[in-house]
Amino acid sequence: MSLLAPSILAADLAHLGDEVSACEEAGADRIHIDIMDNRFVPNLTMGPEVVAACRRSTSLLLEAHLMVERPDGIIPRFRAAGADLITVHVEACPELQRTVDLVRAEGADCGVGINPATPVESLIDILPEISLALVMTVEPGFGGQALLVPTLAKVRRLREMLEERQLSCDIEVDGGVDPSNAQQCLVAGASVLVAGTAVFKASGGTRAGVSCLLDLMGRPQSEAVRRA
Repeated sequence: MSLLAPSILAADLAHLGDEVSACEEAGADRIHIDIMDNRFVPNLTMGPEVVAACRRSTSLLLEAHLMVERPDGIIPRFRAAGADLITVHVEACPELQRTVDLVRAEGADCGVGINPATPVESLIDILPEISLALVMTVEPGFGGQALLVPTLAKVRRLREMLEERQLSCDIEVDGGVDPSNAQQCLVAGASVLVAGTAVFKASGGTRAGVSCLLDLMGRPQSEAVRRA
C-alpha cells in the first residue's frame, strides 16, 4: 500500500498542532519533519522541540528527515523527542554504516536519502540495513519547488535493485509532489509520497489537500496507518 507523508515544512507553524491533527483526521499515514542546518542545505528549520510538539499532537509515525552535516551527534535528541523513523543522507555521512547503526541502537527505524545528483547505486550496500530509501525529487533546502522529472528514473532503478535482491524497503520521494505527478511517482516505484505545499497550501485547506492526494493514490481515507 502506498503511504502519504505530509511535510510540515509548508505548514502554518503558528497552528502546528491543529495542522498535524488535520492531517491525521484526513487519513495521512505519517508526518514528515524536515530538519535543515544551513550547512548541508541552504536553509535553517526545525529542532527536536518541533518533533516533540508533533508527538503531542498525533499518534501517526513521525519521520525526522535530517538534512544536516554529521548527524550522529543529534540523532539521540530527535529519537528522545519522539521520532519513530530517522532519515539521514548519504552525502552527509562519511561513515554511513555507523550512523545507521546508531539510529537503530536508539530504537528508531532508519532511512537513507540521496540528492538528485547522487547515483542511486550509492545505496546498494546499505539497503539490507534500512527500512526506507529516500530519493530527493528536488534540490533539498526549500519547499514549493517543481518536481525534477528525471529523478524518477532513480526511483525506477531503486525499485529494480530491491526486487533483484528480494529486499523489503519503502521508497520515498520528497520534493514537488502534487496532484499532477503523484501517479507518476507511484508508477515509477515509490511507496511513500512526501507532500508539503500540495497538502498545507491546498485551496480547500489541509484536509482537502490530504484527501485529494489519497484519492489519486487509490486510498480510502480509513486506511491510514497508525504507529505500532
